[in-house]
Formats: sequence, structure tokens, C-alpha cells
Amino acid sequence: MLIGEVARRSGVSARMLRHYDALGLVRPTGRTVGGYREYSADDVRRIFHVESLRSLGLSLKQIGRALEDPAFTPSALVGDLIQWTEDRLARERELLERLRVINASAPTGWQDVLRVVELMRELDSTSAARRQQAVLTRPEGVPVPAELLAGAVLTESDPHVAGALRWALARTGDDGVTALAAAACSEDVDIRRRAVLAIAGMAEVPGAIRVLTDRLEDPDALVRRQAALALGGHGVPAAVPTLVRMVVEGTNDVDAAEALGTLSRDPTSATRITGLLAEQLAAPTADSATRIRLIQALVELEGTTPLEILRQLARDEDRTVALVASALAGVLEERAGEVLDDP
Repeated sequence: MLIGEVARRSGVSARMLRHYDALGLVRPTGRTVGGYREYSADDVRRIFHVESLRSLGLSLKQIGRALEDPAFTPSALVGDLIQWTEDRLARERELLERLRVINASAPTGWQDVLRVVELMRELDSTSAARRQQAVLTRPEGVPVPAELLAGAVLTESDPHVAGALRWALARTGDDGVTALAAAACSEDVDIRRRAVLAIAGMAEVPGAIRVLTDRLEDPDALVRRQAALALGGHGVPAAVPTLVRMVVEGTNDVDAAEALGTLSRDPTSATRITGLLAEQLAAPTADSATRIRLIQALVELEGTTPLEILRQLARDEDRTVALVASALAGVLEERAGEVLDDP
């Protein structure tokens, strides 16, 4: 077959076939009387072998070696190709994310694009101080893409920089919550913790309440606690069971008690919280330390029932519990007296 026909049948251009010939990769077996290249069936088969290996990402030099060297083993080369391809895909994914961030920032001109690119570069700095400064010194009125901040806060290891990123994210409102929502459900527990901690700082945003409420059932205790403290501080009753467990377990129990106090401003929630605390106080498995934490949580609650419970506990068989309950009952009585005397 002449080169034109081979090109039509193989899909390889005549120019590339000539290049293969010049490299010695696929040389036509014969020549016509007029000196034109003439390819045999074996030559065409070799062309298809070359194209198949090219489709795997091999260079023409590597292909030549593979086809000519009988001792050549493909395993090492294929392994290198896999690693090279994975690295290339990672670079392309990173580029794609950067382009998406720029697009989401809705740039009105190239200056906007350059500002976002510069911020990306600063957030990628190996210097924690520079990363923090990049977040805190943005010019007033210049928006920072929530997607960029969210991506940074999910990977930031320095606590000071992470705090600055959460502060900046909180200023983006709904956009920040939307950017973090998927990460709050990540299979990676560290990602979930960082996402929920950031969203907790935006609990006043309606979308944040929904995401945090979903995390009350998270398999990770720290995620559940972060969500419950944020929700409790914003008066969401769904957080009550988790907050009571925190008091019982002695984990962030002071913060949990304060959140329960906030929730108790609603009479219905106050009744529920008081009942749950009283139930835990009466539990046979509750030791002195646990019961004292529960007593201290009662003091934070609104209403008269906590005082009644404390007066009863002042006669408890556990002397330590009785003394603490008596002292705190006095605090509530004094507080109630001040309220009555207030003109």
C-alpha cells in the first residue's frame, strides 16, 4: 500500500508516517519503481502497535525501544507512566479548582482575577505569618471568594491562621456555609471537624443551622459537640440531648451548661432540660463528680424548678453533693431576691 492509502486506513497522517520513517520507527518494506514508499501488511500492523503505545502516553523513543528490544519489560515503564499520570491529574485538578474559584468570584476585569491569584499564592505560602496576613489585611470592600477561604481553612494546620480564615469566612455569610456544606459530611473526620468549627462561627446564617443540626448525629464526638455548642448558643432545642451528655461526660461541661442556660429561656425547653438533668442526677451510675457537674448546670437554668431540685439535693446522702447543692441553692435564692427587689 502506498502512503496515502495507509494514512486513510490507519488514521495516521502521511506527515506522521514520514516522521516515523525518519526516526526508524516504522520503515516501509519496499519502494515502488517511482521511489514511493510501499507498506506491507506487517508494516501497517506495526503502525497500529505504535499508535496503541502512544495512546498509553509513551514517547516515540520509548515506543521504539519497546518494539525493538526483546528483553524490554513493560512493568517498570508502565509504573512510571501511572505515577506521571497521577501527578498530571493532580496538577490539573488543582488548576481546575483555581479556575472555579476565580469564576465564582465573578471578576469584572483582569485586575480582579489578578487579586484572586495573588491571594491564592499568599495562602500557599510556607510562612504561617504571611498566610495570616493575607487574610487579615485584605482591603475593605474587596470581596474574598468564599470557596478559596473554605479550601484554605480545611487544610490549614496553624491555629492562628485557621482562626483568621474562620473569621473571614464568617463575613461571607451564606456563601461561606455553602462552600463548607459538603466538607461537613466528608468521610475524613479531620475535614468534618474543621468544616463544622468554621460553620459554628456562622450559626446565625439559616443554612448553617441546618448543616449543624445534621451533625448532631455525627459518629465523631468532637463534631457533635462543636455543633451542639453552636446550636445551643443560638437557641436551637435539638442540641439539648448532646449538651446534657457533655455535662454528664465532663467534656466542655461549662460551655455546655451555659448553652443549656441560653436554651432554658424558652419555657418549653427549660422544662425539658430540667427533666433531663434531674433524670441524670438520679441515675444509679452517676458518681459524685458527675452529679456535681449536673448541679452546676442547674444553676444556669431559668425558672423556679432548678431551685426546688437543689433544695432537695441539699439533704442528699452524699455529703459532698449536699454541700454543693446547698451552696448553689443559696446563690439562686439570692438571685431570686435581687429580682424581686428590682424596682
